[in-house]
Amino acid sequence: MMHLIVQLDQNILYWIQENLRNPFLTPIFIFITRLGDGAFIWLVTAFILIGVKKYRKTGVTVILSLIVSTILVNELLKNIFCRVRPFNAIPGLDALIPEPGSYSFPSGHTTTSFAAATVIMLCLPRRYGIIGYFLAACIGFSRMYLGVHYPSDVLAGTILGILIGVGVFQLMKLLKRE
Repeated sequence: MMHLIVQLDQNILYWIQENLRNPFLTPIFIFITRLGDGAFIWLVTAFILIGVKKYRKTGVTVILSLIVSTILVNELLKNIFCRVRPFNAIPGLDALIPEPGSYSFPSGHTTTSFAAATVIMLCLPRRYGIIGYFLAACIGFSRMYLGVHYPSDVLAGTILGILIGVGVFQLMKLLKRE
């Protein structure tokens, strides 16, 4: 089963490199991935929310989801799985940005993005959640487009991010009741 996942990951990345990469899209996806660097866009969003009294708790919940995501992924899971980045493992696959020094699985950009977007979906009017999920999906895809993550890294980050977002949201609801 694992061999099948590895083969599928490789085939998808080759397909993206051969069919989607082009001089017009590359700077767009570099910009999109930079929005996810250090959870930048999500921190900006959280601080804007904190600045509006009505949404202060939502902003705090977003920050908490980012903290949980970062610790779980960057400090724990990446070091447990130690998955080599695709540009180092797949012959002929090029990274289009400076090569990250950390391990590949799961995608931290994707996990933090989906955790924050999930909190936004659960706390704010639905249209903001849809925008959040769209941006999270674009950030996740950008990681594959740029050759720094496997599709399974992004899928795992998506699932993990949603679970973290829901979990932190539920924890905050529980703490609010006490």
